[in-house]
Amino acid sequence: MTLNSDREVANTREKLSRLEARYNALEHETSGDKRARQLTMISLKRLINQLKEEIARYETRQPARRP
Repeated sequence: MTLNSDREVANTREKLSRLEARYNALEHETSGDKRARQLTMISLKRLINQLKEEIARYETRQPARRP
């Protein structure tokens, strides 16, 4: 996946925020299948890290912006 525009970055940040919220909710959950929850958290963490990497790559390719 490669981000090509500010709009894609904004959408990715929103998705990242939702994934992090879900991950945090799973950390505090105590009901249900513990193993399934652990596997879900591993998967979410991988996706979270991937999205963070893509955002960082996009930002390094952009020229410095002045405020």
